[in-house]
Amino acid sequence: MAVSGRFVALLAVGVVLVVLLGTGWAGLAWVGVVVVAAALDVLLAADLGRVRVDRRMPRLARRDTVADGTLVLANDGPRPLRALVRDMWEPSTGFGPDRVRLTVPSGERRTARVRFAPFRRGRRRTAGVAVRAFGPLGLAARQRVLPAPAELVVTPPFRSRRHLPSRLARLRELDGETTLQLRGHGTEFDSLRDYVRGDDVRSIDWRATARRQDLVVRTWRPERDRRVVVVVDAGRAGAGRIEDEPRLDTFIESALLLGALATAAGDRVDLVVLDDHVRERVVGATRTDVVQRFGEALAQAEPGLAATDWAAVPAVVDAVTTSRALVVLLSGLDSVGASGDLLAVLPRLTARHAVVVTSVTDPAVAAAARSALEPATGRRGPAVGRGAGLPAGATRAGAAERDVHRRAAAERTLLDADGVADAARRAGAEVVRGVPTAVPPLVADAYIRAKAAGRL
Repeated sequence: MAVSGRFVALLAVGVVLVVLLGTGWAGLAWVGVVVVAAALDVLLAADLGRVRVDRRMPRLARRDTVADGTLVLANDGPRPLRALVRDMWEPSTGFGPDRVRLTVPSGERRTARVRFAPFRRGRRRTAGVAVRAFGPLGLAARQRVLPAPAELVVTPPFRSRRHLPSRLARLRELDGETTLQLRGHGTEFDSLRDYVRGDDVRSIDWRATARRQDLVVRTWRPERDRRVVVVVDAGRAGAGRIEDEPRLDTFIESALLLGALATAAGDRVDLVVLDDHVRERVVGATRTDVVQRFGEALAQAEPGLAATDWAAVPAVVDAVTTSRALVVLLSGLDSVGASGDLLAVLPRLTARHAVVVTSVTDPAVAAAARSALEPATGRRGPAVGRGAGLPAGATRAGAAERDVHRRAAAERTLLDADGVADAARRAGAEVVRGVPTAVPPLVADAYIRAKAAGRL
């Protein structure tokens, strides 16, 4: 049983009567009347055992977007249902409105429009709907949680989708589908055409040139149905936060953009999410469902503190494909100590596959390192903070010393990343480096370069 604010207000009137009249009889009589009225109100409320709840909602919703749904209440009882409804979703689903008032006559149903504005990815579940059925006076109500289990999968936002049209246009240029009449450097002969300035002289067909008495070049059809294996590092490398987001979010955006681009080019893309063991695997995604399947698999990916088992990656790739593939390792190259296991496995991968490794740069670290190269301005500010009571020279000296240490640490961090990137290149891998927003399109560009050079 639940009471309303109206019931509490009426009880307060009884208290006021006691205080004003100086006797308890009138107040007690009033309270008794209110309690009896509330009890009758509960008896006249709709029977919640004969109320059914149904939902019509999407199974998937993208983070930072709005998805619509409906909540349906059916009243099979003999009395009308005056309900206050609260769906018991987790707060991160952004469910709204929080509470809905519905009046459902006997034998009918009513629908309420709801919305989801999730701000965290993952699987969100609800066990039921809390329904409070009031009587005709609105003093008290019956309450019950009606079973109505549901699940909403909140997929990544895929902000890097804006880079997809430009990369698809470049792929069409490689495939000769635009008026530029360009062809990729594939291995399958396609046709002959007249030579134009800028063509590779190695593509000239000398026999056809002799027959036609004019320069003729061969065109090649870029390879299709090649294999791309995307490995997302969900270990401790993805746990570091850059600009208030874990680096794993950058890896996820890169995987989504590369998956959409490669399947549009006719290649087969497989996804592996890995930390100390394989968390998720997506095999055989197509152009029409790659974003959905990748997004659903990556929805629950959370960076852990376990070290990533890079030694298992060659076996994982071999389990996906036995042919040559483009293997994209979405991880970070920070220092030799942190990336030693990754560097150790690169020669085994590059011996059979084309390998791309990512390295995410923190803009704040890069800015601090750049400031170390700028000349001092000589400007001095007032003494503030804990050192305000000290002599101005001492305060400025301490602040300058902290600034020097900060800049030196930033330079050391970038130098370590440069050294690890050089070691990865010596092992035969291509290294893609950039700030979080730049990494996804850079990974897509690396795929296009590999496609154009026939390295797949």
